[in-house]
Amino acid sequence: MNERTAIKVALVEDDTSTREGLRLLIHGSPGFVCTGAYESVEEALPALARDRPDVLLMDINLPGMSGREGVRIIKDQWPTIEVLMLSVYGEQESVFESICNGAAGYLLKKTPPARLLESIQEARDGGSPMSPEIARKVVVLFRKTPRPEPQERQLTPRELQLLALLAEGHGYGEAADLLGVSENTVRNYIRSIYEKLHVHSKSEAVSKALRQGLIS
Repeated sequence: MNERTAIKVALVEDDTSTREGLRLLIHGSPGFVCTGAYESVEEALPALARDRPDVLLMDINLPGMSGREGVRIIKDQWPTIEVLMLSVYGEQESVFESICNGAAGYLLKKTPPARLLESIQEARDGGSPMSPEIARKVVVLFRKTPRPEPQERQLTPRELQLLALLAEGHGYGEAADLLGVSENTVRNYIRSIYEKLHVHSKSEAVSKALRQGLIS
């Protein structure tokens, strides 16, 4: 693999010895090239705009802007850069926030050199490498995350009109007259509204519609 086809890797690490060790490992490994090694996200951003590495290794705890915030900005500006977070510890909150912000993977700094290089290639190829301890934390976090509520179906214009009339205090009969439909039709609308909003009473339906801004 020549330099043109080598995986381009950049580093953001504030500890000088760790940064230099990673730089030497990457630059000295066939198939990899280190495009830059930086102490902070602020220092890295202008260089990333110029060099565009394939993979960025970034410490999660950095002076100034944190790695968690940095990955969000980097992915917003350059979606093709895959970001691998590095940390001494695998704090659950940091892991979850980094992944939500766009990190491709999360590795502990004690990861053996050969596995680190494999992880860089895996991230470049679309994978999500994680240290085993981190992967377990992610599984636990997702088990604890509540399942999303069923998405509510969209109300029709007629149903919204009816809800607005009910919110103003009109009864079913008055609402039917104002809408120019039968009271039985209004009751059919009500059943549909209850089903779509997952409610069981007129007051619940009106309250939920007001909270969600469906009516004013």
